[in-house]
Amino acid sequence: MEEEDQRKVTDLVIELVRRLLSQQNPTPNPPHLSQSLRYAFRILSSRLTPSVSPDADAVAESIKRCLATQGNSSDALTFADLYSKFASKNGPGSVNNKWAVLYLLKIISEDRKNAVNGMDSSVFLPNLGLNDDETGNDSRVLNGKDNRDKTWKKGFLLVSKDPENLREISYREFGNLVKDENDVTEEVLVKDVLYACQGIDGKYVKFDSSLDGYALSDLVKVPRATRTIVRKLCELGWLFRKVNGYISESMDGFPAEDVGTVGQAFCAALQNELSEYYKLLAVLEAQSMNPIPLVSENASSGNYLSLRRLSVWFAEPMVKMRLMAALVDKCKALRGGAMAGAIHLHAQHGDLLVHDFMRRLLRRVCSPLFEMVRSWVLEGELEDIFAEFFIVGQPVKVESLWREGYRLHAGMLPLFISQSIAQRILRTGKSINFLRVCCDDRGWADAATEAVAAAGVTTRRGGLGYGETDALESLVMEAAKRIDKHLLDVIYKRYKFKEHCLAIKRYLLLGQGDFVQYLMDIVGPELSEPANTISSFKLAGLLESAIRSSNAQYDDPDILDRLRVKMMPHGTGDRGWDVFSLEYDARVPLDTVFTESVMTRYLRIFNFLWKLRRVEHALIGAWKTMKPNCITSHVYTKLQRAVKMQLFSTLRRCQVLWDEMNHFVTNLQYYIMFEVLEVSWSNFSNEMEVAKDLDDLLGAHEKYLHSIVEKSLLGERSQTLYKSLFVLFDLIMQFRSHADRLYEGIHELQARTVESSSNPRDKNKPRKTKDKFSEPGYWVTEGRKALTQRASEFLQNMGQDLDALATDYKSLLEGFLALLPVQQHIDLKFLLFRSLMSFSLCCHLNEQSPDDPVDI
Repeated sequence: MEEEDQRKVTDLVIELVRRLLSQQNPTPNPPHLSQSLRYAFRILSSRLTPSVSPDADAVAESIKRCLATQGNSSDALTFADLYSKFASKNGPGSVNNKWAVLYLLKIISEDRKNAVNGMDSSVFLPNLGLNDDETGNDSRVLNGKDNRDKTWKKGFLLVSKDPENLREISYREFGNLVKDENDVTEEVLVKDVLYACQGIDGKYVKFDSSLDGYALSDLVKVPRATRTIVRKLCELGWLFRKVNGYISESMDGFPAEDVGTVGQAFCAALQNELSEYYKLLAVLEAQSMNPIPLVSENASSGNYLSLRRLSVWFAEPMVKMRLMAALVDKCKALRGGAMAGAIHLHAQHGDLLVHDFMRRLLRRVCSPLFEMVRSWVLEGELEDIFAEFFIVGQPVKVESLWREGYRLHAGMLPLFISQSIAQRILRTGKSINFLRVCCDDRGWADAATEAVAAAGVTTRRGGLGYGETDALESLVMEAAKRIDKHLLDVIYKRYKFKEHCLAIKRYLLLGQGDFVQYLMDIVGPELSEPANTISSFKLAGLLESAIRSSNAQYDDPDILDRLRVKMMPHGTGDRGWDVFSLEYDARVPLDTVFTESVMTRYLRIFNFLWKLRRVEHALIGAWKTMKPNCITSHVYTKLQRAVKMQLFSTLRRCQVLWDEMNHFVTNLQYYIMFEVLEVSWSNFSNEMEVAKDLDDLLGAHEKYLHSIVEKSLLGERSQTLYKSLFVLFDLIMQFRSHADRLYEGIHELQARTVESSSNPRDKNKPRKTKDKFSEPGYWVTEGRKALTQRASEFLQNMGQDLDALATDYKSLLEGFLALLPVQQHIDLKFLLFRSLMSFSLCCHLNEQSPDDPVDI
């Protein structure tokens, strides 16, 4: 098969030579046929190769462009059709080396064109002559100048020897011309450029501070093109000078200046790239030792270095050096995470070379940053000597460790770490430190180990790096989930957080009814005294008695030990009721939740509830005073009817006013205890069950406390309503004083009436004791007539006072109800509904006739 193909190729060559020779002599057997055949086979069997890539499609495209530019569009289309058929043929009988055939046809076409234009083709083709024994000594295929011109006109060329050395003469003349135009050889300029690219001044190319760059001296005579290419090549030296200067300045200033670990890593990454750059310069410097040949046969294959070749070598290093110089300018005033983020911005590039270079650089730069993240998330250690990390710690008290000990530094957060992941990183490290410092717990280490195993990452240094965002996120998520769960378990089980919250609700929010009632009963007389005369130790003893006398005695002793009496700052005229309060001692780590500000808000709620309970207690005390008067009704039969009716009317007014006030206070207390406290506690309990971390728990407690404050009229927007309510409370306390005074007078009247109706002999007996009724001028010492007169005046005055109290109470209640609809909290509608019902009842009672009978 191969022999058959060889014969076909031979026949094709013979036919091609025959047709070329027939153009000169159209005879069946042209002269010199055998000689031309031997010459053709010598060319085909030689090792000469064209300086183009063996691409058939590229050669075909070049031929089509040539035909199209010459105006032969139809020929170009015909050639394209023929080439498609030629290229599609494969297998036996097809041409394997298709691009060589096309290239041969293209060269023949160009030779014909050059022959028409009278060009000397010896410039383009090598000088391959025939052997002496085949053609004779110094003989040529074409003898004489005329024959050579004739063959050029026929469109083909036969190469012969050059006995006159015309080509070498031309080379020498060209060399002399180059020397006349240049004071410096190209080899010297190449070496100077290589020196400049290393930041070293050469003999002719030196750094010009006025131009801020390397330049060729104006005194050196070189062509403009040479000067331009030298200036472009020396840009690499200027960039190298900037990058290398930054590295030297940063490293020389360490550790006196805060370069930081990220800055050191950046300098190390730049130095590593410069090391590769030095290797390239070493190779180029070795090549620069070879002389640069002039235009000759072997000029394209020599291992030399010219300025143009240097520009090709410098193409890739120039891109990298420009990137490094831009990064140096960007990062001069940055450090830590801010520096890594600035470098990351340059990595978003479509060029694959730039992308790979920046990725390699960033992996080195971000290594310290990711090591800080690993150490913080798994160990809770903040290894940040130079303040480069996006988490900042500060010395605080133990109770403020969680809230104020650590925070995010937004300026140091790199862009490749999202805000949500940064928050998880912050909380995970805080949880470890909180467990270690506040809870004295070491169980977080096992949770961290489990997180590493679940995330599938290594715990060794350098295990995380730039570009491994998924691995970082997986590690942070697993560590946060396990460590947060362990922290909540410690808070709930070891430190009994839920039990302490319930204890605060029972005692500070007065949810333990029997305890509160007994406490008010036993501390009431003591708190009625001036505040500056009350002993806090005595109150503490009374508190202990109230605990032992109620169901509170069955609570955990640790909880009861935290409950204490607190006397608030007081002035000269304050009473014990105004300064008495209870406090709960929340120790570490519970004081992270129950901070001073939180306990201050609890104190405000306690004072409000204590005031409400005090008003309720006062009304109950008034009722106890008013109820037993039914046993004295038979005494007033001897009084005049007018006085008796006046007494009944006053008692009725007092009873009705008490009913109004009691109804309002009862509804208000129901709203506070059930609509506010119980609902808020239920919501808080549900949120505690679903809390996933300490921040969720703090948020749930803050929401719980905020809900109580707002619904209890203690918020900033309810201050007017709050003040109006306390004026109502003060009026109710005044009513209690008037009611006590009224019934005290009635009891005195009863005693004197009984005394005046007794045996006259008893009147003559001397009194053994002296009381206030025997004082001169007292209204029960002047006889029955005077007794009746004074009783009428007393009841009239008390009736007027009660009427004034009723009027003021109605006015204040109307004002209070008018303020409720403008409140924005929706739960206040329950209070409005209940208060309106109370007000309607009061109006109904007031519409009754004062002469209606009253059960006394």
